[in-house]
This record gives sequence, C-alpha cells and structure tokens, in this order.
Amino acid sequence: MGDYILLAISCVLVNNILLAQYLGCCPFMGTSKKMETAIGMGMAVIFVLVMAGAITWLIEAYVLKPFNLEYLRTIAFILVIASLVQFVEMFLRKSIPALYKGLGIFLPLITTNCAVMGVCLININEEYTFVQSLVTSFSYATGFGLALVLFAGVRERILLARVPKPLEDTAIGLVTAGMLSLAFFAFKGMV
Repeated sequence: MGDYILLAISCVLVNNILLAQYLGCCPFMGTSKKMETAIGMGMAVIFVLVMAGAITWLIEAYVLKPFNLEYLRTIAFILVIASLVQFVEMFLRKSIPALYKGLGIFLPLITTNCAVMGVCLININEEYTFVQSLVTSFSYATGFGLALVLFAGVRERILLARVPKPLEDTAIGLVTAGMLSLAFFAFKGMV
C-alpha cells in the first residue's frame, strides 16, 4: 500500500504531467480563465485518463504483445482515447450544457492531448501492473486537474490586477505558468 501512495504522490507533485513534464499545455492555457471551466476540464481529463490507462493497458497486455502487434500501439491508443472523449462530449452535451459550451473546442482536443497519450505510454514503458497503471493514470490526471485549478485561481486574480499592456492575457499567463512550474520543481527531491 505504501508503494502505491508513494507512486501517487510522485505522479501528482514530483512528476506532474503538466508542470514538470510539459504535456497537455493547450487545454491548460485555454480552459484556465474561469475556475468552473478548469474544474470541468479537470474532471473530464480524470475520467478519460483513468479509462484510457486501464483500456490501453489491457489492449497492450492481451492483444498487442501476444500477437506481436506493438507497432499498432499508437493507432490503437488514439482510437481508445478518441472513443472515450466522444463519450464524455455526448454526456456533457446532454447533462451539463453550460460546461459543454464553456469548454468549447478544448473538450474534443482531449483526444489529441499529449498528456493522455503520454500517460498511457508511460504506463507501458515503465511496465506497470494493471493496478499501478490505474494509480498512475488517476494520479497524473489529479495532478493535471490540480495544476489547472491552481492556475485558474491565479488567472482570476490577475484579471483584478493592473498588468502592463505588453503582458496582458496570454503573455502574463505564460509567465505565471512558468512560476507555477518552478514551484512544483521544489517537490523534485521529495521522492
């Protein structure tokens, strides 16, 4: 049990998929202007990442490796991720239309979000067991959501501040993201 807790802390804080490995920056910048949108995107990524981590591990272990089809890994994983994103998109469109509109183009972009594909490939390359893959998938997604919510909180505060003209909007967002990333690097010696 202790190993799983250490693995989870490592994925959330030390090797944060967004702020330490720089995967998934597009939705990070695009959906972090409002706290509600950031939370919604975080939840969508958690669902997609956990399901994709589980399904891709099963496909790798029971289809690709036994039949020597590892060269089809990327295609198979993208199909899994795209299907899951379609499911999330249909669910949000029917049940939470305001969040669906708030996420806009960034919801379908989870399909091409390199964080989701990156975690699936990390699980395979590190040769994690199924349970370890579930823990890392959930933990990386939680770390992604944590970074997104923290950044959204900071960006909402920046809107109230006086920012020099050249640094408005995206520029100050990138500077702030860099500082937030540096804060997460303080956890590097932890695990």
